[in-house]
Amino acid sequence: MNERRQNSSSEQRPVSATGGTEAVSAWGIELRRYLSIYGMLWRNSVVREMGFKVNFILWIVVELLWFALQLAFMAVIYQHTSSIGTWTQWEVVMLQSTSHLIQHLFTAFFLNNMTQLSELIRTGKLDFMLLLPVNTRFLVSFRQVDLGGFVNAAAAVAVMIYAGNRLELHPTAAQIVSFGLLTLCSILVHYSLMLILASTSFWTVRAQGIVWGYYNLFNIARMPDAAFRGFFKVFFSFVLPILLVANVPTKVVLQKLNSPTEMLILVLLGFVCFGASEAVWRFSVKRYTSASS
Repeated sequence: MNERRQNSSSEQRPVSATGGTEAVSAWGIELRRYLSIYGMLWRNSVVREMGFKVNFILWIVVELLWFALQLAFMAVIYQHTSSIGTWTQWEVVMLQSTSHLIQHLFTAFFLNNMTQLSELIRTGKLDFMLLLPVNTRFLVSFRQVDLGGFVNAAAAVAVMIYAGNRLELHPTAAQIVSFGLLTLCSILVHYSLMLILASTSFWTVRAQGIVWGYYNLFNIARMPDAAFRGFFKVFFSFVLPILLVANVPTKVVLQKLNSPTEMLILVLLGFVCFGASEAVWRFSVKRYTSASS
């Protein structure tokens, strides 16, 4: 009996191993398929942007001027004070640069797609997307790329490096990796909240005002969290976590975190917001009435 049990168990192992190998292989094939689709979406975006070169360049110039204006405004404030809470001038410059980086990486990948969801619903183009053998949320979220966002993000990184030199920072590899991961979490929070707001288009048809209203709140992330008190600090940290998304990654580089609690909160909020956006998206699509019906 013992030998039979051993033989049966030994015969079952290759089956489970084969099943696991097939699952990994299928997942790899699916991943390559979506990467290929995303590559085609990138090519289409490049062709579209290069078709309007002057508009592309002017938009970059406008955003760079806006960034310079924000830095100049903070320089004026620091002519009258030496710090905001515990934040010195160059630390705030680092914060503003981080906020600019997060904002324009989000713009590069998601902003146009989120603002156009209501138009897809109104014109019935979403009907066609729902029929394609591709995840609809993937298409809605990634179908266009704003190349100008990468240029402005690169400008933010350049200012961050300069501010780091002025502060005589020497971040470790662990700090740089943590900064990168927290930046991704911050973008995930913005994307999830923006998708939730954009999903109201399934009922209101036009939701660009709501989406752009949230986008304008990004400017709050440029301010140190020490500048806020009471209700506003709680609201913009946990209800709309705009303060956390820029302050926490910056604090990691500046070594201003007293404990890892804020990092854990930001990561947790990223997963919670993404889960909420998935639930809202599925609920909205199930109750979607085709524009052609």
